[in-house]
Amino acid sequence: MQGYLKCLSCNSEFPLQQDLITCPKCGGLLEIIVHPPKDFSFKNLRGKGVWRYRELIAGEYKKIITLNEGNTPLIRSNHNENAYFKFEGANPTGSFKDRGMTVAISSAVTLNYKVVVAASTGNTAASAAAYASRAGLKSYIVLPKGKVALGKLAQSILYGTTILEVDGSFDVAMSSVMRLYKELKIVYPLNSFNPWRLEGQKTIAFEIAEEIGVPDNIIVPVGNAGNIYAIWKGFKELQGIGVIDKIPRMIGVQAEGAAPIAKAIEKGSDTPEFVNNPETVATAIRIGKPVNWQKAMKAIKDSKGTAISVSDNEILNAQRQLARNEGVGTEPASAAAYAGYLKLLSENKLDKNEKTVMILTGHALKDPDAMVKAEAKRILVNPEYIDKIILSDL
Repeated sequence: MQGYLKCLSCNSEFPLQQDLITCPKCGGLLEIIVHPPKDFSFKNLRGKGVWRYRELIAGEYKKIITLNEGNTPLIRSNHNENAYFKFEGANPTGSFKDRGMTVAISSAVTLNYKVVVAASTGNTAASAAAYASRAGLKSYIVLPKGKVALGKLAQSILYGTTILEVDGSFDVAMSSVMRLYKELKIVYPLNSFNPWRLEGQKTIAFEIAEEIGVPDNIIVPVGNAGNIYAIWKGFKELQGIGVIDKIPRMIGVQAEGAAPIAKAIEKGSDTPEFVNNPETVATAIRIGKPVNWQKAMKAIKDSKGTAISVSDNEILNAQRQLARNEGVGTEPASAAAYAGYLKLLSENKLDKNEKTVMILTGHALKDPDAMVKAEAKRILVNPEYIDKIILSDL
């Protein structure tokens, strides 16, 4: 595939070399600019999941490390035929991160790395640990101590990674990983500042377009801000080769306690207002200094989209509604997308007749503590009276 790498900070351009992750000149974020084949057609594809779209994924891979990720359900709402939920919790480790990790780990193997590293709020940790184990690589995960949901921490332990806990937020962990990569050059970074990982995540756009065409809106929870950009990138590339004739509005949703991008968009600013000590029940998006903010802002502005913030109460209410009205169990960060949708509808900033897809990024089992906080009908009962209780509800 033809293309090149471009730095978002200094605008320098480089050949499409797989070993380039950050800009060699200034250390800035790199974009992968590709020109997919003009004769591409969904009709010609075989297989399913992320690697079904192999000819649209930049890079050369001598070995594909996969757990059959992707091909996740696109669920139409029970209550609005124009609303859809892209349930990324159905991926092998329960989150959208698996889409990027299959590409990132395959790239690490291709480049002959033996050790991989990632900072994480939890989902990246679980995914990185699983795919590294699959590839036979040693993995180190840097986590903010005491701030990772139990389900994700347990997964990481199960997959056998080495966990390095730091005092401080995710942003402290991320700074450590970036320094480790730039100074040592012997570990392969798996965070989303690695543009090759985002090549896997853009396949969300391909699956949506192939199944229902181009929706009017895509609503995405925003933490480190790589996913909203990756999905936009996928649609943008399809538009570039004439497979689709428009791109959807990209709408980012952040928690009020961790909303640097949303606050910037609301004020009409081109740069985010970073948060030093972010706090929210939605641990997966508890990020105050998103490394991909430039990419996210580009995606939002190019698509004429927006970004908003929602409260923790709105997030937890949306999580319960998704489970009890739609039968879809998500972690709080995923429910932020639905909370944002409901808020935009209530403020008349979005029409319920517009075709809207919400990206539900992670499974409910990721955060069992959040689930058990939901109101439940729990009754201590003598077994002899169970039938009377049930019959009284009929």
